[in-house]
Amino acid sequence: MQKALSYIKKELSCYYPEMEIKSFSYLILQYVCKKDKHALLLDKDNQLSLNENSQIKEIVADLKKFRPIQHILGKSEFYGSSYIVNENVLIPRPETEELVDLILTTTHHPSPDILDIGTGSGCIAVSLAKNLPEANVYGMDISDKALRTASQNALINQVKVSFFQENILELSESSLLTTNQWDIIVSNPPYIVPAEKKYMSENVLKYEPHYALFVPEDQPLLFYEKIADVGLRHLSKEGKLFFETSSLYGKATADMLINKGYKQVELYKDISGNDRIIQASIL
Repeated sequence: MQKALSYIKKELSCYYPEMEIKSFSYLILQYVCKKDKHALLLDKDNQLSLNENSQIKEIVADLKKFRPIQHILGKSEFYGSSYIVNENVLIPRPETEELVDLILTTTHHPSPDILDIGTGSGCIAVSLAKNLPEANVYGMDISDKALRTASQNALINQVKVSFFQENILELSESSLLTTNQWDIIVSNPPYIVPAEKKYMSENVLKYEPHYALFVPEDQPLLFYEKIADVGLRHLSKEGKLFFETSSLYGKATADMLINKGYKQVELYKDISGNDRIIQASIL
C-alpha cells in the first residue's frame, strides 16, 4: 500500500497541490480496496493485487486529465450522506451545506412544503427530506438526466422527494410550481458570467454542466429575479425564500429582493467570509 501511495504522489505532483493529492490518495485506496480509512491505516503494509494496482493507474490517468475525483469514483459526500454524481449534475459544494444548515435551523413549521429549484443531484432536497421527515419536499430541474440522478439519490438515501421537470424561465400554466403554495423555496441557480471562466479550474469547465453554471454576461441575476417573482406569488403567508449566491453578487441580490418587496432580507457570509447565503420573507 505504501508503494501505491508513493506512486499516486509522484504521478500527480505536477498537477495538484500536496494536500489535495493526500486527500485523493485515501479516497482512491478506499474505493479500490473497499475499506474505510481506519482499516487502510491498519493494513498499510498490505500488498495490493494486480487488479487493484491497475485500477489505481486508471484513476490517476483520469486525474491527470483533470476529471473530478467525484466523477471518477461516481459519488460525493454532502451533509453526512453519499450522493451519485456525474457529468449531468454539479458536484455538491461545502458552501451549499451551509445553506441547508440555515434552512434546518430556522424552520419551525412541523410539515413544510418545500421546493428546490434547479435541484441537480438533489443534494439540497434530499438533505432537507432526511432532516425534516414530516416535510413535503419537491425538486425541480430543466434536465431530465439531472432528475434521474436526483431520483437515484433520494432512493439511496431512503427519502421521498417528488421530482418534476420544468424550465423556471418558461413556466407552464399547469406546473406544480405555480399550482402549489410553498412554505420554503430554495435555489442555488446558475450565476457565473462568461468573463469569470478565466478564473475557473479546468475540471469544472471541462466536466460540469454549463447550463447549471453560466448566465448571460449582462444578466447575472437572471434566475434570482425570476425565482423572486415566483416567490411573491407562490410562497405561503409566512413562507421563506433561500438562495445560495455568488460572492460577487450577494449584495446586489439582496438589494433586488428588497426592491421587489421582500422583508427580513438577510445576507450571510460562508465559512470563508464570502457573501453567500440569502434568506428573505414575504411578510
